[in-house]
Amino acid sequence: MIPTPPAEEPVRSADAVNAEIRTLVESCGGWLYGETRARYEVLIVEWAAAVRGEIVEAA
Repeated sequence: MIPTPPAEEPVRSADAVNAEIRTLVESCGGWLYGETRARYEVLIVEWAAAVRGEIVEAA
């Protein structure tokens, strides 16, 4: 099951989430295990939601 970000957190832009994803992946040399992998999965879900939100706003 893919973890989802908590609903209480403020909505961030796709660019902001993408920057955190890049930093996370670079910090571990591209090898995602354990807690790092779990954080990555949460960020991917958050990023996808942000992209969808930005598309809706643009329309």
